[in-house]
Amino acid sequence: MQFLSDNSDLLWSAFLTTLSLAVVSGVCALVLGTVLAGMRVSPVPPLRGLATFYVEVFRNTPLTVVFFFLAFGIVQIDLQFPSRFITAVAALSLYTAAFVCEALRSGINAVPPGQAEAARALGLTFGQSLRQVVLPQAFRTVVPPLGNVWIALAKNTSIAAGFAVTDLTAALQRLANANADQLLSVFAAVVAGYLVITLPSAWLIRVVENRVAIVR
Repeated sequence: MQFLSDNSDLLWSAFLTTLSLAVVSGVCALVLGTVLAGMRVSPVPPLRGLATFYVEVFRNTPLTVVFFFLAFGIVQIDLQFPSRFITAVAALSLYTAAFVCEALRSGINAVPPGQAEAARALGLTFGQSLRQVVLPQAFRTVVPPLGNVWIALAKNTSIAAGFAVTDLTAALQRLANANADQLLSVFAAVVAGYLVITLPSAWLIRVVENRVAIVR
């Protein structure tokens, strides 16, 4: 315990970095994934094709490769993110958005076609129908899969440790290398940090799912 107390500042800072990565990337992925889902069901073929291409590329590319490309690849074309944290946010957001898109698209497809037809009969455009009628119902049906995507994202933040971001995994590596005899203590502290993020998230997802189910 004394060892953990002596390194509490590093562990706390690493925990906040991990939490910040998860939250910021989660919000960005949700926004981008929603836009992509709308494009996937769009009546405009080029939009559908572009969104499909994006999803297939990112879903079938390892996250580490996405990190590597954004950290080192774009430098070759004179582009660079202002910090490694923002690089990590971009990689996690772009990657996770593909999974958000597919989860949300399944929710859109679960909405009865009559809903969209009724919206069109009232004179709503495709965009208005999607925003005001279809998406609100689609989000209700995909709370569990979106929750699973969020929890996976929280764990995927550990890859940022390999790209100069001091998150929980980076703190584990640093402390374990400097204090091999305290490996179990450091491991327990880092695992606890991830559980503090994922377990309450899982509980909150169940609460939201139950409330939405009652509303329906």
